[in-house]
Amino acid sequence: MIQLSGAGKRFGHKLLFENADWLITSNDRIGLVGGNGTGKSTLMKVLAGMDTFDYGTLTIAKGTSAGYLPQDGLTLSGRSVFAECMSVFDDLRAMEVEMESLTHSMAELDHTSPEYSAVADRYHRVEHEFRTRDGYSIEAEVGRVLMGLGFTKEDWPRLTDEFSGGWQMRLALAKLLLQQPNLLLLDEPTNHLDLEARNWLEDYLQNYPHAFVLISHDRYFLDVTVNKIAEIWNKRFWFYTGNYDKFLAQKTQRNEQLQAAYRNQRDRIDQLEVFINRFRYQATKAKQVQSRIKELEKIERIEIPPEEKTIHFSFPQPKPSGRIVAEFEGVAKSYSGKNGGAEKEVFRNVSFMIERTDRIALVGVNGAGKSTLIKLLAGTEPVSRGEFRLGHNVQSDYFAQDQYKELDPDARILDDLGEASPPSGETELRSLLGCFLFSDDDVFKKIGVLSGGERGRYALLRLLLHPANFLLLDEPTNHLDLRAKDVLLDALVKYTGTVVFVSHDRYFIDKLATRVFEVGDGKVEVFPGNYEDYLWRKQGGQHVAPTLDDVPGAKAAKTGSSSATKPAASDQPTNGNRSAGTEGVTEASRKRLNPIKRKQMEDRVRELEEEISRVEAAIAHCETALQNFVSADESHRQSQELDQHKANHSVLMKEWEEFSQELSNSG
Repeated sequence: MIQLSGAGKRFGHKLLFENADWLITSNDRIGLVGGNGTGKSTLMKVLAGMDTFDYGTLTIAKGTSAGYLPQDGLTLSGRSVFAECMSVFDDLRAMEVEMESLTHSMAELDHTSPEYSAVADRYHRVEHEFRTRDGYSIEAEVGRVLMGLGFTKEDWPRLTDEFSGGWQMRLALAKLLLQQPNLLLLDEPTNHLDLEARNWLEDYLQNYPHAFVLISHDRYFLDVTVNKIAEIWNKRFWFYTGNYDKFLAQKTQRNEQLQAAYRNQRDRIDQLEVFINRFRYQATKAKQVQSRIKELEKIERIEIPPEEKTIHFSFPQPKPSGRIVAEFEGVAKSYSGKNGGAEKEVFRNVSFMIERTDRIALVGVNGAGKSTLIKLLAGTEPVSRGEFRLGHNVQSDYFAQDQYKELDPDARILDDLGEASPPSGETELRSLLGCFLFSDDDVFKKIGVLSGGERGRYALLRLLLHPANFLLLDEPTNHLDLRAKDVLLDALVKYTGTVVFVSHDRYFIDKLATRVFEVGDGKVEVFPGNYEDYLWRKQGGQHVAPTLDDVPGAKAAKTGSSSATKPAASDQPTNGNRSAGTEGVTEASRKRLNPIKRKQMEDRVRELEEEISRVEAAIAHCETALQNFVSADESHRQSQELDQHKANHSVLMKEWEEFSQELSNSG
């Protein structure tokens, strides 16, 4: 579909990447990763035809249509939301108009006339194409995509001009998905989406009929949508088969192999140089010396690129609070309507308890009241009715989405951080700033010249230097890359205080949350465990009602603040003596296997695992070979071989899953 050969790109005087060889085929689902400033967004613009390489070639197959979504900056105006999306199908709607016109013409013409025959023939050809392209379902498809991305039916007739920048980007994404280009290019598509819309987009991309390349700082999103990773590292391209988790494992293995190859090569070079220097001037050894000199000249030196420094940031641990950190009892919150209109109710009769070391994720659709709940807990908004109490020795700190407004715009970043932090050297401060994406001369910028995203990142870092024992964080992961999120996550996991947070990053929530509060319809529902556990219960598992600990004034033993990876049998509803969670498991499937049959199955599982490993290695070899273009015929042959290996892999995986499931069910 698209092939890069020896491509290179500069940004000013900085070399982004060079000698890039890359073949994108029609079924590829690729995650593009790399550090900040490595050229990912620039590469996407080149693939979209909006920029060019400085050298090398870009070959695009005939019929390739690329659709590109930038990180931000798109605005739409002049039409309703629904009409804007329907504009994607202008050609189909023109066909529909023509079909109506042809229908009227046929009604007026003599059925036996040549004119009628010509009009009817034209109608059948147009109608066939219209039906083939699903013209009869375009309105339903527009509605499905808009609903998936969070637009309610009430939003559809509204003018696009009324929506904020984030919703404008959602609308641009909706139009792109409706167009269904055969190469979809998405640069941070989840930036402006809440969790529900992200979950919908994950499902949509898993069923997308064509190729796509996406950049994302959401690890879970990458894991469930892509099957290849292209990394820009050390100004070169590196390719991996599998999702982001597999990429991390393969990258570690690659680095170990590179280090081993480098050490072996250095040993050989040292041996050659020692021999040459020792016998250079001995006539009897002249032939051997020349041979070794030639060998030394032919060696292509392995380079070890500088490794990214791993930043380990730990909070100064706060003084402990009392066991009960915060309580809501019968709390309601309403806002006065505009221009004397009806009150807007956000919460009604909400009761819960937050305990020391809880890490609570607030989830819910945009506008459900998550930010309002955090403001109530922070005391920046009063409750309308009911009672809100903070516990003994509780000190709260609130990170708002517009926290940066409290910063001194005239202060330089490095100086301001030095004043806010414990005594530290400039190197340590620079490392910490680098982790939050401030590097080189950026650290000398004045806070006032930073963008909103940059000021938000800096405000978060500044807050974390002196945390209170009750942290309230409203979307702290916004504008952070994968590395910065990992640093923040690691620090929060080790933090001994209590955290309530809003985030749209699924991986971040799964790793951090010990409880989930679902906000919506004026209520707050409490779910134990992380986001995965919450989804399990929402999709058919048992919803565990709040315990006595969640009811103000009641005393009950805490069940534990650690995340429950899967509910225990006692958490599941019962039906007589039978657990509802095991209804799908029959007595036959729980029956123990004959030991001989079990041994045969275990042996087969091991054989399958070895075969799968060999096929995966063959797939990786084919994909690497495809990066080096030899001829069109050779590329075609390699693509066929790759498809065959993938088909074999699918068959082997299916057999392995069946045997593994049977062994698991047999106990």
